[in-house]
Amino acid sequence: MNKHFEDFQTENELIETLEAEIEKGEWKSLRKEEKENLKKLLRKGAKNFEKKKPISLRISQRDLKLLKRKSLEIGIPYQTIISALIRQYVEGKIKLEI
Repeated sequence: MNKHFEDFQTENELIETLEAEIEKGEWKSLRKEEKENLKKLLRKGAKNFEKKKPISLRISQRDLKLLKRKSLEIGIPYQTIISALIRQYVEGKIKLEI
């Protein structure tokens, strides 16, 4: 059975489980070529994961003022809030009402 980090109640439980699995020989070292391939894949994935593209957006002065006020209240930059809203919308997590 594959376990995920969320399956563990505490960090100590995770560490104890990993140590026990290592002692039982359930883990093996990667060969040199496997390590290099994994490094390449991770670098490639990291480059593409969060590429940002600057855009121009027209928004009413009132909405921008309210958004900036809200961002100060919660301590999150207003551009981050806009980005999070867009992401949630495109992932279908929120609905748009017009």
